[in-house]
Formats: sequence, C-alpha cells, structure tokens
Amino acid sequence: MRKKEALLPIGIAAAVAALAAALVTGCGQVSAKSDPNADFNENAENLILGLQQYKEFTGAYPVGNNVSITRALMGQNEKKVLILSIRQNDLNDKGEIVDPWNNPFRFYFSGDEVLIRSAGPNRVWEDDNLPASDDLYRSTLTGRTK
Repeated sequence: MRKKEALLPIGIAAAVAALAAALVTGCGQVSAKSDPNADFNENAENLILGLQQYKEFTGAYPVGNNVSITRALMGQNEKKVLILSIRQNDLNDKGEIVDPWNNPFRFYFSGDEVLIRSAGPNRVWEDDNLPASDDLYRSTLTGRTK
C-alpha cells in the first residue's frame, strides 16, 4: 500500500508537467488564422444548444433583445439557471453576444425552433434572397446554415 501512496505524487507531477508542456508548446490550440465562418457555425450551434437547455430548465426561451438573452443565459433569470455556452470573449462592451466580426447576433424564436443570424463579414443586415448577401444563420428547424 505504501508503494502506491508514494507513486501518487509522482503521477500527479507527471500530469501537471504534461499539461504545462502542452500549454507552452501550444498543443491543441486553434490557429490564430481560424475560419470565421466555421467559428460562426460552432458558436451558433453552441448557443442553440444552450438556448434549448435553458428552455428545458425554465420552461421557455429567454425573451427580449440580445442583452436580455445574454443576461438570462448568464444566470440573471428568475430561476437562476446558468448556461455555460457563452465565453467572455464572445461579448462586446454592451454585453451582447457577438459573431466573429464583432456584430451582435439576432435571435428569433418560434415554438420549439431557434434561428440565430449574423450580419456576416460586411457587417450589414441584408435580404437573404439577394445573391450578394453574406448574412449567416443557423437554425434548429433543419440544422440549416447559410
């Protein structure tokens, strides 16, 4: 038994050393030149999952504008439900959840469906039917994206 107890600190030290080495070498980090469209899709998917969890715990989607929805997801709601789908670096100085181009997301809810929109790289809200539109969206309806 004492032999196992003596090996435990060595195992912990090895795990800490491996973690430190990974952090120093950048192992597992995303490249600084990541794809903003892929980032949008990942962030929107995480937000949709978070919004669905919020509804499961509270019985309804959060209401209001981007700031109100952000606050609700961060635990400022009647039931004190905290959803961990928002990182601090996903927020602008107004407290809005933003896309990779620092544009506030727009949220739409209908029944059990969620739609998240981004103005895209040109930062202008456009008619989605226009061929030149670069607006992006993600929906629970069909998982569709643009």
